[in-house]
Amino acid sequence: MRKAKPKKRYILPDPKFNDTLVTKFVNSLMFDGKKSIAYTIFYDAIAKVETKVGENGLEVWKKALNNIAPSVEVKSRRVGGATFQVPMEVRPERKMSLGIKWMINYARKRGEKTMMDRLAGEIIAAAKGEGAAVKKKDDTHRMAEANKAFSHFRF
Repeated sequence: MRKAKPKKRYILPDPKFNDTLVTKFVNSLMFDGKKSIAYTIFYDAIAKVETKVGENGLEVWKKALNNIAPSVEVKSRRVGGATFQVPMEVRPERKMSLGIKWMINYARKRGEKTMMDRLAGEIIAAAKGEGAAVKKKDDTHRMAEANKAFSHFRF
């Protein structure tokens, strides 16, 4: 056990949209500390989403993130020598971070040529309720539903 709870780090909002969630997303997207490149990729992807969908790109992105974010997940709990997958509610903060991770991971696995195109494609697919990241959320929910019998092990 650690002595004290670590201090909460506050993130500054991004320069264009003045939104901290965008900064969190860009921080996850970033490789090797290249934040300006990550911002460029994100802003270009949002612009591409705007041209393809014809709506506000940031709103489409937020809708996509909400479609990806899971509300329940399973955690392994060891009870009397057996390991059970116990369904647990997801904290709002973890919900967003899981959604961000899944969106970026599945965007990286897409087939388009540039990361900007991949990210834009994943955002559009997730906003419609389809795509690999939404499938991951559905699988997580299905797993929690299947293991609902073990929910009395949570504490």
